[in-house]
Amino acid sequence: MTQTTPTDPAWPQTVIVIHPRERRSKCSVEPLRKNPDYLFATFPNPVPIDLSNYVRLGIGGPILSDADQCHGLLLLDGTWKRAAQMLPFYEHLPVRSLPLVHTAYPRKSEIFKDPDEGLATIEALYTALKLLNRPTAGLLDQYYWKSRFLELNGWQAE
Repeated sequence: MTQTTPTDPAWPQTVIVIHPRERRSKCSVEPLRKNPDYLFATFPNPVPIDLSNYVRLGIGGPILSDADQCHGLLLLDGTWKRAAQMLPFYEHLPVRSLPLVHTAYPRKSEIFKDPDEGLATIEALYTALKLLNRPTAGLLDQYYWKSRFLELNGWQAE
Protein backbone atom coordinates (compact mmCIF):
# COMPACT_ATOMS: atom_id res chain seq x y z
CA MET A 1 0.00 0.00 0.00
CA THR A 2 1.40 3.41 -0.93
CA GLN A 3 1.22 6.38 1.40
CA THR A 4 -0.82 9.34 0.19
CA THR A 5 1.08 12.60 -0.08
CA PRO A 6 -0.23 16.17 -0.25
CA THR A 7 0.52 16.34 -3.98
CA ASP A 8 -1.98 13.51 -4.54
CA PRO A 9 -5.48 14.66 -5.51
CA ALA A 10 -6.76 13.26 -2.18
CA TRP A 11 -6.78 16.80 -0.78
CA PRO A 12 -6.16 20.34 -1.99
CA GLN A 13 -3.09 22.49 -1.39
CA THR A 14 -2.87 24.21 1.96
CA VAL A 15 -3.31 27.97 1.50
CA ILE A 16 -1.33 30.36 3.68
CA VAL A 17 -2.33 34.02 3.50
CA ILE A 18 0.41 36.26 4.86
CA HIS A 19 -0.01 39.82 6.04
CA PRO A 20 2.35 42.08 4.04
CA ARG A 21 3.86 43.60 7.19
CA GLU A 22 5.08 40.25 8.48
CA ARG A 23 8.84 39.93 8.34
CA ARG A 24 9.73 36.96 6.17
CA SER A 25 12.85 36.37 8.27
CA LYS A 26 10.63 35.65 11.30
CA CYS A 27 7.88 33.80 9.44
CA SER A 28 7.66 30.21 10.72
CA VAL A 29 6.20 28.89 7.44
CA GLU A 30 8.68 30.64 5.16
CA PRO A 31 10.66 27.41 4.51
CA LEU A 32 7.53 25.96 2.86
CA ARG A 33 7.34 28.56 0.07
CA LYS A 34 8.96 26.34 -2.57
CA ASN A 35 6.91 23.29 -1.61
CA PRO A 36 4.07 22.71 -4.13
CA ASP A 37 1.82 21.37 -1.35
CA TYR A 38 1.44 24.95 -0.08
CA LEU A 39 0.04 27.98 -1.85
CA PHE A 40 1.13 31.35 -0.48
CA ALA A 41 -0.87 34.53 -1.01
CA THR A 42 -0.04 37.99 0.27
CA PHE A 43 -2.94 39.89 1.77
CA PRO A 44 -4.93 41.75 0.37
CA ASN A 45 -4.28 40.05 -2.98
CA PRO A 46 -6.95 37.47 -3.73
CA VAL A 47 -6.14 33.79 -3.38
CA PRO A 48 -5.85 32.53 -6.98
CA ILE A 49 -7.84 29.32 -6.46
CA ASP A 50 -11.42 28.39 -5.62
CA LEU A 51 -11.81 28.19 -1.83
CA SER A 52 -15.29 26.65 -1.80
CA ASN A 53 -13.98 23.37 -0.37
CA TYR A 54 -11.74 24.96 2.25
CA VAL A 55 -11.93 25.46 6.00
CA ARG A 56 -10.07 28.20 7.85
CA LEU A 57 -8.07 27.41 10.94
CA GLY A 58 -9.09 29.76 13.70
CA ILE A 59 -10.50 30.05 17.18
CA GLY A 60 -14.11 29.45 18.11
CA GLY A 61 -15.15 26.82 15.60
CA PRO A 62 -15.66 23.09 15.89
CA ILE A 63 -12.51 21.04 16.39
CA LEU A 64 -10.90 19.92 13.14
CA SER A 65 -11.80 16.25 12.67
CA ASP A 66 -11.89 13.31 10.26
CA ALA A 67 -15.02 14.87 8.76
CA ASP A 68 -12.72 17.58 7.36
CA GLN A 69 -10.48 15.11 5.49
CA CYS A 70 -11.69 16.23 2.08
CA HIS A 71 -11.27 19.95 2.80
CA GLY A 72 -8.35 22.17 2.04
CA LEU A 73 -6.89 24.26 4.86
CA LEU A 74 -6.49 28.02 4.87
CA LEU A 75 -4.29 29.69 7.49
CA LEU A 76 -3.90 33.40 8.14
CA ASP A 77 -0.31 34.27 9.00
CA GLY A 78 0.41 37.40 10.96
CA THR A 79 0.35 38.72 14.47
CA TRP A 80 -3.03 38.24 16.12
CA LYS A 81 -3.80 41.92 15.53
CA ARG A 82 -2.92 41.66 11.82
CA ALA A 83 -4.78 38.37 11.42
CA ALA A 84 -7.87 40.11 12.81
CA GLN A 85 -7.53 42.69 10.00
CA MET A 86 -7.48 39.90 7.40
CA LEU A 87 -10.33 37.92 8.94
CA PRO A 88 -13.26 39.81 7.32
CA PHE A 89 -12.02 38.71 3.89
CA TYR A 90 -12.20 35.03 4.86
CA GLU A 91 -15.17 34.91 7.24
CA HIS A 92 -17.18 33.10 4.56
CA LEU A 93 -15.03 30.02 5.12
CA PRO A 94 -16.12 27.62 7.86
CA VAL A 95 -13.77 27.93 10.82
CA ARG A 96 -12.17 24.93 12.46
CA SER A 97 -10.29 25.05 15.73
CA LEU A 98 -7.55 22.88 17.11
CA PRO A 99 -7.65 21.04 20.41
CA LEU A 100 -5.49 22.44 23.19
CA VAL A 101 -1.91 22.38 21.99
CA HIS A 102 0.96 24.09 23.77
CA THR A 103 3.09 26.56 21.87
CA ALA A 104 6.85 26.67 22.15
CA TYR A 105 7.03 30.02 20.36
CA PRO A 106 8.14 32.77 22.76
CA ARG A 107 5.67 35.62 22.72
CA LYS A 108 6.30 39.08 24.05
CA SER A 109 3.71 41.70 23.23
CA GLU A 110 3.28 44.69 25.46
CA ILE A 111 0.37 46.00 23.37
CA PHE A 112 -1.84 43.05 22.50
CA LYS A 113 -2.58 39.89 24.52
CA ASP A 114 -2.24 36.72 22.47
CA PRO A 115 -5.06 34.23 22.96
CA ASP A 116 -4.24 31.23 25.14
CA GLU A 117 -4.96 29.00 22.12
CA GLY A 118 -2.44 30.93 20.04
CA LEU A 119 0.19 28.97 18.15
CA ALA A 120 2.90 29.87 15.69
CA THR A 121 1.58 29.27 12.18
CA ILE A 122 3.89 26.30 11.65
CA GLU A 123 2.69 24.78 14.94
CA ALA A 124 -0.95 25.18 13.92
CA LEU A 125 -0.25 23.70 10.50
CA TYR A 126 1.62 20.74 11.97
CA THR A 127 -1.21 20.06 14.44
CA ALA A 128 -3.90 20.31 11.75
CA LEU A 129 -2.07 17.96 9.39
CA LYS A 130 -1.50 15.51 12.25
CA LEU A 131 -5.24 15.56 13.11
CA LEU A 132 -6.13 14.91 9.46
CA ASN A 133 -3.57 12.07 9.20
CA ARG A 134 -1.68 13.93 6.50
CA PRO A 135 2.11 13.73 6.25
CA THR A 136 4.09 15.93 8.62
CA ALA A 137 7.59 14.52 8.07
CA GLY A 138 10.10 17.33 7.70
CA LEU A 139 7.54 20.06 8.30
CA LEU A 140 9.21 21.30 11.47
CA ASP A 141 12.81 20.71 10.37
CA GLN A 142 13.64 24.41 10.15
CA TYR A 143 11.50 25.49 13.12
CA TYR A 144 13.85 26.67 15.85
CA TRP A 145 11.54 25.54 18.68
CA LYS A 146 10.72 22.15 17.09
CA SER A 147 12.03 19.97 19.92
CA ARG A 148 10.35 22.00 22.62
CA PHE A 149 7.04 22.08 20.73
CA LEU A 150 7.02 18.31 20.25
CA GLU A 151 8.06 17.73 23.85
CA LEU A 152 5.38 20.04 25.28
CA ASN A 153 2.70 18.12 23.40
CA GLY A 154 4.01 14.60 23.96
CA TRP A 155 4.79 14.00 20.29
CA GLN A 156 7.77 12.10 18.93
CA ALA A 157 10.23 13.71 16.54
CA GLU A 158 9.98 12.42 12.98
